[in-house]
Amino acid sequence: MRVVGRAGEPVGLGPDRRAAARGRRGDRLFHGAAATAGVLVVLIVVLITVFLVVHAVPALLHDQANFLTSRSWDVSVPMSFGILQLLWTTVATSVLALAIALPFSVGIALFLTHYAPPWLSRPAAVLIDLLAAVPSIVYGLWGAYIVAPKFAPIQDGIQHLLGWIPLFGGVSAISGGTTMLLVGIVLAIMVLPIMTAINREVLAKAPAAQQEAALAIGATKWEMVRTAVLPYGRAGIISGAMLGLGRALGETIAVMFILSALPQGSAWTWSLFNGGETFASKIASDAAELTPGLGTGAYIAAGLVLFLLTFVVNAVARLIIDGKKDFSE
Repeated sequence: MRVVGRAGEPVGLGPDRRAAARGRRGDRLFHGAAATAGVLVVLIVVLITVFLVVHAVPALLHDQANFLTSRSWDVSVPMSFGILQLLWTTVATSVLALAIALPFSVGIALFLTHYAPPWLSRPAAVLIDLLAAVPSIVYGLWGAYIVAPKFAPIQDGIQHLLGWIPLFGGVSAISGGTTMLLVGIVLAIMVLPIMTAINREVLAKAPAAQQEAALAIGATKWEMVRTAVLPYGRAGIISGAMLGLGRALGETIAVMFILSALPQGSAWTWSLFNGGETFASKIASDAAELTPGLGTGAYIAAGLVLFLLTFVVNAVARLIIDGKKDFSE
């Protein structure tokens, strides 16, 4: 017969046995809480997916245009809408932001962890972490009213020099510099702090024994970083880059403030000097006019594509990280 005392603790057991019983109880509680949280997250994602699909399918069935290749967006009956322009603007600005921010984030992280003295690296790291908390609307206002007027002549110069490249050529219907190129630059500044913070944490944990071994055999500081530090943090750098890309893909307010929509009937090109709308900015700008029905379903279908796009980005990042063995303690 098992006798229990206060708080359900077994009577007659030694202190070690009682502590072990409490520990097992704590393990079971923690295991249950962790399992519940994991199942809840998966359930929420599944419910979001079901919601998007259920509301998007009726609108897609009534779509008179090709949803994937059309640039028109008319959600009045008869409906004719497509996502080609939204998809291009979203992907182009996000990839441009990643291409700009990634080298800077790695360089800043390396400087703070392996080159800067402690009196400089610690305050700089705190400042970078604070920049990651700046609201996106601040970046949007700054980009639209401060940067855009000054960026217009720079844009004209780039177009004059590189206009023979399709990405920088074509005649833009947008004036004042509020183009996809400016949005990409502002998004790069937005995602730079969080990417730098992740890269700094990863590169700071590079094994000291490997670094000292590289220096002991005569390697220079850069050779040590290239052979011992960067390979170790490669997977962490990739994860930080994918996190920054995910934030750029879903950014809404800053893009709404900066990027000018194309005038009705204007020519559309693949140039970064053109305007447009991303998935997020299109849905947010028209949200006040949405009413229950097929018209709203068209916007939900666009949101479903954005959801799938971010899911694919995260899945690819996970596959890349799982294939690397460098990011380990």
